[in-house]
Amino acid sequence: MKRILLVIWFFILCPVDLAAQCAMCRAVLESGADVETAKRLNDGIVYLMVIPYVLVGTIGFIVYKKFYKKNKL
Repeated sequence: MKRILLVIWFFILCPVDLAAQCAMCRAVLESGADVETAKRLNDGIVYLMVIPYVLVGTIGFIVYKKFYKKNKL
């Protein structure tokens, strides 16, 4: 459990700059939008991409704990 918490803290404290724009979004932004708009759009895409992974991970963890508890008895 300590190892999992250490990994989570590592990812929270070490942010990575990601470029997650799709081809169409990138083409629109390169055609004339400013850099700040591109950064905001990129942040929104990354935010939308992370939510499903967090939900699936949480559900997986809950299911794992329930099965582990049943097998321990």
